[in-house]
Amino acid sequence: MNVRQRLYPAVAVAAVLAGMAAVPAAAQADPGDSADVDVNVDITPIKVPGVLALTVAGNAVSLQENGSDLLVRQFTGTLPTVTVTDTRTADEIPAGSSWAVLGTSSDFTGGAGTITADHLGWKPRLLDGGESGQVTEGEEVVTVLDDETQPGNNVGLTDQELLVSTYDSAAVTGDSYSVNADLFLRTPADVAAGSYHATLTTSLFE
Repeated sequence: MNVRQRLYPAVAVAAVLAGMAAVPAAAQADPGDSADVDVNVDITPIKVPGVLALTVAGNAVSLQENGSDLLVRQFTGTLPTVTVTDTRTADEIPAGSSWAVLGTSSDFTGGAGTITADHLGWKPRLLDGGESGQVTEGEEVVTVLDDETQPGNNVGLTDQELLVSTYDSAAVTGDSYSVNADLFLRTPADVAAGSYHATLTTSLFE
């Protein structure tokens, strides 16, 4: 065997030994040892956004005959109190915002026929407008049987008519405002007798 052949086994053994030396030893701990870890968390308060909301004190009103004459029968009542509450902060209100409550009525229907919504009118009345002076009630809307009391207002509640509003939401936030309205249904004297029903819808817009 020549010198070159005798070197191969020596080289191979050296490589194996080097690999064995590279294996790390397992960590050791004495029984009963312990270690503590502090766990921390910061919990910030929940920020509940404010809301602009509409509530109505009741869901029904019965009109009673009052003030009829030989030509016109009149039935009156009071709209349940409508309240607008704004709990928002100033920075939650878009710049230049305003809000308004509008009302519209369906036709009166019953077994005896139909009385169209233009026969129902109202006169809003502000109950609590706050101290800013920037919340106001809407104008009176009279019926199709009436003469105008304001230009073009003898149309009844056929469209969205103003009940209460403000021109500056930010100026009146953080408070509640309430309004109702005198309701009056006026029909021809020969209206068919019977029970009639309509739905008056109030809606809040901003």
